[in-house]
Amino acid sequence: MAPSLGAAALARMLGTWHHGGAPAYRELADVLRLLILDGRVPLDTALPSERALCTALGVSRTTVTAAYSALREQGFLSSGQGSRGRTRIPERTAFGPALYSPQTPATPALTAPGLAAPQGLIDLAYSALPASGEVVHRAFAAAMTELPALLPGFGYDAVGLLPLRQAIADRYSAAGVPTGPGQIMVTSGAQHALTIIIRTLADRQDKVLVEHPSYPNALDAIRAARCRPVPVGFSDSGWDLPALETALAQQRPKIAYVVPDFHNPTGMMMPDAQRRRLVAAAAAAGTILIADETLRELNLDGVQSTPLAGFSSAVVSVGSLSKSHWGGLRTGWIRASEPMIQRFTAARSVLDLGGPVMEQLAAAHLVRALDEPLPALLDTLRVNRAALLELLREHLPAWQTASPSGGLSVWCRLPGPVSTALTVIAPDHGIRLAAGPRFGIGGAFERYLRLPFTLPPGKLEAAVLALRAAQDRLDAAPQLRRSLTRAPAVAIA
Repeated sequence: MAPSLGAAALARMLGTWHHGGAPAYRELADVLRLLILDGRVPLDTALPSERALCTALGVSRTTVTAAYSALREQGFLSSGQGSRGRTRIPERTAFGPALYSPQTPATPALTAPGLAAPQGLIDLAYSALPASGEVVHRAFAAAMTELPALLPGFGYDAVGLLPLRQAIADRYSAAGVPTGPGQIMVTSGAQHALTIIIRTLADRQDKVLVEHPSYPNALDAIRAARCRPVPVGFSDSGWDLPALETALAQQRPKIAYVVPDFHNPTGMMMPDAQRRRLVAAAAAAGTILIADETLRELNLDGVQSTPLAGFSSAVVSVGSLSKSHWGGLRTGWIRASEPMIQRFTAARSVLDLGGPVMEQLAAAHLVRALDEPLPALLDTLRVNRAALLELLREHLPAWQTASPSGGLSVWCRLPGPVSTALTVIAPDHGIRLAAGPRFGIGGAFERYLRLPFTLPPGKLEAAVLALRAAQDRLDAAPQLRRSLTRAPAVAIA
């Protein structure tokens, strides 16, 4: 059965949508379009009826009818029977013709998160890399020879195959954090791991401290669990430890989610001295620290640090092969105390019964040889990082940037609050972006944009030139900028 969205839920997503910069129906259509582009309203979702939405928003039915009509004309809403159209991807952009390849059938020029970008569109919404092909292929070839030995078993293992758990545990031990296989649970990626942790440790309306900005999918997982995020902002130099300590002491959140190793989206690394203070403050507040280490291996500047779990056995760590090897592996893990892993195992049964065996066998080979593809990968990322920063200095000198010490992206400060506007018109210029507010709460970060350097320099040059064209377009049309710039509240699902 296709999903549907109630009027009250959509009203919460829209937040304060009417700012008076354009007719109400146009502002409503703009924000609805952004919610679809950002993936906050999934594709093929039935929107509320016109009558129900006008009641929830307190506007005339004419306003809602006109907004829905605009979305249908732009291709973001189906024109099925009745007023409950379903969200879709347009065959034209909202402001111009679609970017089609002459060699292929017509392809939508706009995509929602979770879908591959169409041919001809440079995708800067994802901060991810293609597979380290030969290494991954070799691991799966070895796994194929090992698979027959496991076929007589049932194939269900909620904690994960022992060879993979041992390999992950050995990796932590080598980093100075003694770990046994009983302290590891294998998951279907880091997002799956985070979902298990939150559902196990937090109840509805519990507080979860987060860095601000933070990883969008983590914020989504916190909201999906109906927890209350407690954002703590960064200072110009990184983590604001006094603010973190104050928030922990005053709010006493159940969980604190942090990315100390090449923070997403800023690329910063938390110094060990700050890690000690954070661990101590969390312990005093009775807060469980979750450390997302998905990007830890992407250490571009060779900065030394101790895993957060090295300062306390109570820290719960999350890792993944998605950034170091390939997102398609869908292999992640949780490192925690054995009693905590047992709690996660019991809670996991309502989500799934374990991961695929073949992928785990291959992942064991990849973890044991984790350092093999890294030198070449890091060299490539350093070249890409330098190219992107130079291109931004040359073509967008008003944008403020800093060189991240690791990770996959640059966090750019824009000269004005135009992140959403750039995101909406970007497909017209051949690129796809993730708006700055996706990394925050309550519409923050309209002055910021995350740009990954995962593409080769040639494509990065094309992307920056497209950004320059989009920026010039907004500068030349202030009314367009005002009508497109929105900071809608994100739903607490």
